[in-house]
Amino acid sequence: MADTEDNVDRELFRNIEKLRQLRIEHRDLDDVISRLSLDARVDELQLKRLKRRKLMLKDQIARLESQLIPDLNA
Repeated sequence: MADTEDNVDRELFRNIEKLRQLRIEHRDLDDVISRLSLDARVDELQLKRLKRRKLMLKDQIARLESQLIPDLNA
């Protein structure tokens, strides 16, 4: 029983840490995109890729947050 609880705790910690890292990366990308958008000579393809990466991160964050919410039916 204790092993199961330890595994659950470790998994929860890993998910929380992953969520923190994803949020940091998302925020950093937002800063980069904002700065690049101010440059008239910006590579539009690069900007588009960064925005796509930011959206993927947002989706991953939403999925992970959903997993961390306890199931009320349990």
